[in-house]
Amino acid sequence: MIVVCGEALVDIIPAGDDTRRPVPGGGPFNTARALARLGAPTSFMGRLSTDAFGVMLAHELTTDGADLSLVSYGPEPTTLAVAELDGDGLAEYEFYVHGTSAPNLLLEMVPAKLPADVNALHIGTLGLVLEPMATTLVEVARRESNDRLLMLDPNVRPQVVTDADEYRRRLDGLVAHSTIVKASESDLAWLRPQLDCEAAAGRMLDLGARLVLVTLGSAGALAVTSSGTVRVAAPEVEVVDTIGAGDAFGAGVLAWLHDHDTLRPDLVLDRDQLASMLGFACLVAAITCTRAGADPPWRAELNKGAPI
Repeated sequence: MIVVCGEALVDIIPAGDDTRRPVPGGGPFNTARALARLGAPTSFMGRLSTDAFGVMLAHELTTDGADLSLVSYGPEPTTLAVAELDGDGLAEYEFYVHGTSAPNLLLEMVPAKLPADVNALHIGTLGLVLEPMATTLVEVARRESNDRLLMLDPNVRPQVVTDADEYRRRLDGLVAHSTIVKASESDLAWLRPQLDCEAAAGRMLDLGARLVLVTLGSAGALAVTSSGTVRVAAPEVEVVDTIGAGDAFGAGVLAWLHDHDTLRPDLVLDRDQLASMLGFACLVAAITCTRAGADPPWRAELNKGAPI
């Protein structure tokens, strides 16, 4: 079982006719959906509202096959993110978080110990920024990471970071407990502005990560380990938008590891395995980019050769 920890929210996205529409979103929520659609046993850990949007989010997760036994529920309104798209379909967000559901995940709302069948955790995005959720998830990650693979996805949202130095220190502490760090090129540029992409990834290896994955948008992705770097190209697609693409990539990585029985904290992959994993994850992300909003592919679509 893979547990994805963090926020579920509603994205308010352009509908293409000068109006907007609400769609399910949030980095961890998108990752959990994508993982479940890819056939990996998945559980979502977060807080959902009991309002209509919260009911919609829960329904989407269960419809896709994710387990909700680690979810807590409350009366706070659902967290919102208003998306603006540029000419290339890249999204920027304005978040409405004060007094909303996602941040209000307290440590007492999660089990003192995760079930024995959990072999991987995924943590990231607003879950590492908004309190008290951030403190809760950092504690869960620290206490569980010795026995389980931990993937950290910063998915940096500078507009909600109030103390950049403290945030960077928190991430560095989590990197030390992480098996895999998955970050975008822009994440690394914000976190380590004095370093180039590969040097920033190398710094995370120095802190304790075993594998650092860097997404490069249309240029593909690279994997950095102590043994060297592997790079793959991305499939060429007609991009509708990039919402959820990074989340789909991370889900693709975890699904590949699940399929190959390598979800372990002592993860070791050779160059061919890394290339295969990156290629699969890039395909999952590319298909997501051909659709509006975060709408990752199902395993059956990949098996049939989804059009890209």
